[in-house]
Amino acid sequence: MAHALRFDTVLPVLLCTLLLTKAASTSHHHHHLKSLHFSLFQHETINRTGYIVVNGVAGAGIGQTTTPFGTVFVFQDPMTLTANRSSKAVGIAQGTSVTSSLDGLQSISVAKITLPLKNYSGSVSIVGGTHNVKPANHPVVGGTGDFLFVQGYVTSSPVDLKGLTVVYKIAFHLYWPPYATQAS
Repeated sequence: MAHALRFDTVLPVLLCTLLLTKAASTSHHHHHLKSLHFSLFQHETINRTGYIVVNGVAGAGIGQTTTPFGTVFVFQDPMTLTANRSSKAVGIAQGTSVTSSLDGLQSISVAKITLPLKNYSGSVSIVGGTHNVKPANHPVVGGTGDFLFVQGYVTSSPVDLKGLTVVYKIAFHLYWPPYATQAS
């Protein structure tokens, strides 16, 4: 009976050790992922490519970089190769944001970025918190076409916040998991 107790006590410990060892060893394969890193520029023109559809209720007023708390904003903005609006359009960002801070500077954003690039075609979906005057990272939550199963994040950084058109640099950091394939 004493041997059975030791076996019953040791077996669960061994199984847990094996499972923890296996889990730790599978999390270190990130250096073999296919990846793509590039930047584009999003041009948002008030009442032309971006609109307030619900006015907020409190906090900051409508300004160049602020909207009242609860404001719902929708956009369909061109994406270009440079910060100059007349540079070649290579994509489109469509989405919505809701002002989520009383100072009017932060929002929760959801966007689909369609990218008909030279070697890749499809869209990348992102969601996350945006800061109107500081860089913000947004996780990639999905994709279509060549971006199916893509993971990663995009960084949105303000470039020009003056005038009717504001410009953001959107830096893409995309990774394909080993089970996903890219169509070329």
